[in-house]
Amino acid sequence: MIPTIAEAGRLIAARKLSPVELMQACLDRTAKQDGALHAFIRPDASGALAAARAAEARIMLEGTKGPLDGIPIAHKDIYCTAGVPTTAHSKVLIDHVPTEDSVVVAKWAAAGAISLGKLATHEFAFGGPSFDLPWPPVRNPWNPAHFTAGSSSGTAAAVASGMILGGTGSDTGGSIRGPAALCGIAGIKPTYGRASRRGVLPLAQSLDHTGPMAWTAEDCAILLQAMAGYDPQDPASADMPVPDYAATLNSGVKGRVVGLVRHMHESDNPVSAATLKGINDAADTFRALGAEVRDVTLPSLAEFNACGWILLLAEAFAVHETWMRERPQDYGKYMRERLVLGAALSAADYMQAQKRRLELIARSFAATQGVDFLLTAAAPSEAPKIDEVPQWGFLGLPGFTMPFNVTGWPGITLCSGFGVGGLPVGLQLVAKPWQEAPLFAAAHAYEQATEWRNRRPAMTEETAR
Repeated sequence: MIPTIAEAGRLIAARKLSPVELMQACLDRTAKQDGALHAFIRPDASGALAAARAAEARIMLEGTKGPLDGIPIAHKDIYCTAGVPTTAHSKVLIDHVPTEDSVVVAKWAAAGAISLGKLATHEFAFGGPSFDLPWPPVRNPWNPAHFTAGSSSGTAAAVASGMILGGTGSDTGGSIRGPAALCGIAGIKPTYGRASRRGVLPLAQSLDHTGPMAWTAEDCAILLQAMAGYDPQDPASADMPVPDYAATLNSGVKGRVVGLVRHMHESDNPVSAATLKGINDAADTFRALGAEVRDVTLPSLAEFNACGWILLLAEAFAVHETWMRERPQDYGKYMRERLVLGAALSAADYMQAQKRRLELIARSFAATQGVDFLLTAAAPSEAPKIDEVPQWGFLGLPGFTMPFNVTGWPGITLCSGFGVGGLPVGLQLVAKPWQEAPLFAAAHAYEQATEWRNRRPAMTEETAR
């Protein structure tokens, strides 16, 4: 049985669970599973075990610092870690060793979380799943022949398989919520500016978000509590109070209004049968829990995605222009060819996209007056086979996650069932800016009312025995 962060934290605080035994169980699962999954690019078993022993000795004397004390986590390899290479899964930064931790890495360490190492990602959080990088792409623990989505692929696979209890992700166009959906876990992109990005390698500054990924919404709330807060050295960081997410986690959804964004998943990009069933069943679940569910019409997915991708491509090329000119051969094919699209955009294109962004945000606020949450898909279907993922898939049918990078609104992905081949499907719940606390309450209520958190990948169930 693999505990959640919340369960493990309570047991450690009561001295009924040893941080060393918990860490060893995670390391054992990693040793047995990661050869097939490739979630880690830089594991640190000896360091993690030593840190667990030190944490256990301290806890026995002083008690715990809080719910993350002694909890095994890991970091996406775009989060800088002092003295430990941070490569963005790329040859370009193969020798990059930061001298300081990112703000989030430091905050989680201060809360007592223990890192098992660095996790795989799409190259620079964009170029993947690519087979020509220094490390292989991540495989889906529900079926290793299948894709995880990206770019927080290593975190999603490691959490789903129980190698870690939680981890860091980043989200520029859906890179937390997409992998969470295909790997059957929870992942939240908080409001833009809620958590610092300082010390995280950028992709597109006006769209980049940091956020946590874990097995449950409750665990994501615990992780976000420890990473949220104002950072005056991050230009996008907002000086907004951070509520106590645990205090309102059980407040439910009675009296709340859920806006079903039906057109996104029924006509803008029609989803698979299992995905659609999960969304419709979730709407019924929220009604049964006392919420009102009403249809809401937002701007189309195509409008959001056209705006978002112009912003992302232009800003990403600006980050990588020097390296692209000096050492293009050091990028993988997917990353290099995708970045070239940004070079073709003009300043006028970029400014028009920023103007359209403001219009889309205004239209979204107008369409959601009196609505507390939005409900739609997080991904269009179950995970495809990894060798059938098209290089230019993001230029095809518009995705469900980019709209809320454009608006900056918080969105969480939850497992909503299982479809073809026993692969998970996911839904997306979205709230207005700074409303993570009620969003967590709604997500937690849904998970408590459904059975999906009781099922792990078969390979993980076997190694957990």
